Amino acid sequence: MSVFALALGGLASPATAQINRSQPDSLPETSEASESDTSGTIIVTGIRAALSEAIETRRESPQVVDSIVAEDIGKLPDNNVVEALQRLTGVQVTNREGGETNTLSIRGLPDALTTFNGRKIFTASGTAFALADIPANLVSRIDVYKTRSATQIETGLAGQVNVVTRRPLDFDGFAISVNARGVYNEAADSFNPNGSLLVSNRWETGAGDIGVLVAASYAKTEYRDMSLFSGALVPFATENPPPGFAPLERIFPETGAWTPGLETGLPTDAGATFTLNGVETPYYLSRDANFAPDVYGERERPAINAALQWAPNSSSTYTVEFLYNGFRSTTFNNLHFTFVDFWGALGSDPGSTFNVYDGTNIISDRVAGDVFGFQSGDFTDNKTDSYVGAFNADWAIGDNLNITTDLSYQWSKFETQFLASRLTRVASQIAVDFNADDGVPSWNFSDNALLYDPSVWTVGELYDNASTSQGDAITWQTDGVYEFDGSFLKAFRAGFRYDERGAADTIREQDAPALGQPLTNLPSESYFISDDFFNGRADVPMSWINISGEYLQANADEIRRLYRDSVDPGILLSDELSQIKTFDISERTLSAYGEVDLEQYVGDVRLFLQAGLRYVNVNTDLTFTDRLTGTTLDDGAKASEFLPSLTAVADLTDNFRVKFNYGRTLRRPAFADLNPYFALTGDLTDVGRGSGTGGNPELEPTRSTNYDLSLEWYFQPGSAIFLTAFKRDVKGLVVPLTTLLTIPGTGLNTDRFAVTRPENASQGELKGLELGFVYFPDLPGILNGLGATGSLTVLDSSQNIPISNEAGQIVDETESDFFGVSDLSYNITAAYDRGALGLRLSYVWRENFLNNNESRLFANPIGIWRRPERSLDFQLNYNINERIGVSFDAVNLTKELQQSYYRFGDFGGPDQFNLGNTLLARTFAIGVRYNFN
Repeated sequence: MSVFALALGGLASPATAQINRSQPDSLPETSEASESDTSGTIIVTGIRAALSEAIETRRESPQVVDSIVAEDIGKLPDNNVVEALQRLTGVQVTNREGGETNTLSIRGLPDALTTFNGRKIFTASGTAFALADIPANLVSRIDVYKTRSATQIETGLAGQVNVVTRRPLDFDGFAISVNARGVYNEAADSFNPNGSLLVSNRWETGAGDIGVLVAASYAKTEYRDMSLFSGALVPFATENPPPGFAPLERIFPETGAWTPGLETGLPTDAGATFTLNGVETPYYLSRDANFAPDVYGERERPAINAALQWAPNSSSTYTVEFLYNGFRSTTFNNLHFTFVDFWGALGSDPGSTFNVYDGTNIISDRVAGDVFGFQSGDFTDNKTDSYVGAFNADWAIGDNLNITTDLSYQWSKFETQFLASRLTRVASQIAVDFNADDGVPSWNFSDNALLYDPSVWTVGELYDNASTSQGDAITWQTDGVYEFDGSFLKAFRAGFRYDERGAADTIREQDAPALGQPLTNLPSESYFISDDFFNGRADVPMSWINISGEYLQANADEIRRLYRDSVDPGILLSDELSQIKTFDISERTLSAYGEVDLEQYVGDVRLFLQAGLRYVNVNTDLTFTDRLTGTTLDDGAKASEFLPSLTAVADLTDNFRVKFNYGRTLRRPAFADLNPYFALTGDLTDVGRGSGTGGNPELEPTRSTNYDLSLEWYFQPGSAIFLTAFKRDVKGLVVPLTTLLTIPGTGLNTDRFAVTRPENASQGELKGLELGFVYFPDLPGILNGLGATGSLTVLDSSQNIPISNEAGQIVDETESDFFGVSDLSYNITAAYDRGALGLRLSYVWRENFLNNNESRLFANPIGIWRRPERSLDFQLNYNINERIGVSFDAVNLTKELQQSYYRFGDFGGPDQFNLGNTLLARTFAIGVRYNFN
């Protein structure tokens, strides 16, 4: 994979229904010739040609669509599909850990339907597919649909992302492409391979045209994610404590003085009080801990795509297609955790051991004695295998009728194993500044050197879990379109889709209490000592000792035996343990649609109308098992829905278009969200209660009514400006409600759990504006070839959030932003495409946003916000000749931090409520490619 072309613009209209069966035919052609039109006088290649193609195809589409088009075989931007999409109008990305970007939202909504060559795909027992797992090397085009027609699959409030690969009949004859890149990850100091091979050929035979294509891709990444966190806020006694408390002793919620999980947390005014043992008592708020995850990861993505096509004549094409997508990942989280809340050993003047922020009761920095801490060596091994096989037939019957049918089967399995062992000690003293430098904390022990001395550490608890998720589906879809001649009625489309889906999850969990033996009792190869933590960008320990993740993996049975023999006979000897099936789901979906196209000229103005109705019927059978008791529950659900859509287009001139879209979409609950039984976690950080999650089998789909109004000005060939106003009215949003439950017999270190379950308890509205442009001016001399693309997205969102008491009863409600929505985001790309040279410098920025809500265990504001995020990337491509090219790419040139903080409404912020900081890796890549076609 080499240099890429970013295309702001539209869907490349499908030449045949087999390319994307879900799409309607394009709008009638305008009189304007595109730059790639052979009848025109301007012929361009490279970045500019790809941008021009996308502009023209958006012009033809009745939907609001943005696309990225490959400049050549294997030439899509960035390391994966998500990174490529971040430069499209209205697309925002998050979660840049692991050396890449892996999560996107479209206009603030995260649940885009993912299709591969028009077919809905998924991973294991889930209802979605991780776009980051699709190798960019195999992609020909990516289409992001922001509006929907009746012909499209109904799920996904955010829209649809369709990934299109190449087919053998796309080529005139033999074609081969080889791409090889080496990607250097600066944080991990690793050099990683990324390569692809595509071979295709077609033959003219007496039986018609036959084509065969095979493409393979492989990428490996070794990465290191380093993060720093100041813990959550909890209340402490003052230096003049009430009876029964020591100076600066932590006050737990079991005293009745305070309730965890309030939306805005406890009051932070200087001298604020709560009622403790019947007396108004002042308190301080302070972080209970500081911790540092240091994650070493290795990720592999193998993929194979193959297609066989037969066109016996000009009116029919048959395609057999296969996709294999794999994912392998191991991560070792070398976690350093220290409490900062243990009282005692504060000397004769506890009041001198801390400071507060002016005008507040929030402790900004402190010195604490006799603090308990642990290092946790957490090792996770993940494996995914996904397969898709499909048969597609496309028939042109006469001059007016076209019918396609598509039969596919897919199977996907995900397996994960997790092993973790803790080391513990009590440190004599720690000095902490919870926000030492723009959200970054600092801390050091009076005996930092002991952090990597094995003689002072004791082996703690063992956590040993595994799970398997598996899913399959068989899908049959048939579509037909009849085009009318010279009539106000232009076309009629109809079709149906039947999908039978199965999904199941199994899990095992076995934890053991602390071993209580010195670390030196274990062999020396079990130790791991980190170095150069956080690249010296914070005043924190840079090294500490831990249990080696690789040792845990390689000696899992020996570790289990050690715990079994020493502390718990219930610990089993092997990872070949029976897993409990927590849910088994069978879902059958039948949908059908009809859609009509109308066209009329009023003077020189062309009016186009597309109206459709889609019906969907879903039957779901569910079986759930409680992993604690083995109790099984059978349930079922039926639902049906009519989803109308309407598109109106007015071509006011040859170059100026107005487009209006109306439609309804829905989001079905994730299968795991329907499971009523609890997944529980013990009291890991001594807050007085554990936590848990559970599903809700009564969840209904979330529904959205969508409006879009677009203005599109194609002011010169290869250049355009797009402006879209949109609104989403969303009903039945799923929000978490928390209940405090007593659950005995769990084997965990507490019987009290704050359990969070989803409810359709919220309504919301999302509206905004998108502005995008592509401009390549005609410039003199060497400047010719200089251009720019960019976009600006302005969003406004609100949803009502119910407030529940500890019994889970809704007692009030408040208002919140949508999760993951930045009110403002933009990107700008300067491009230069002249002769053999192609350059691109791009900058992406998004405003701060509400990422998620904290578990309701603490006294800080419940919302966790992300600070503004940005990325500056550079790409260079040089074609040595028509077949060989070289490239250089750089991502995150400015070495950004990903930062978070606590806030709810106007309460909180990054200065006094900072939370997390993650170093984002800078990467550099060099590549070479060979293409012949």
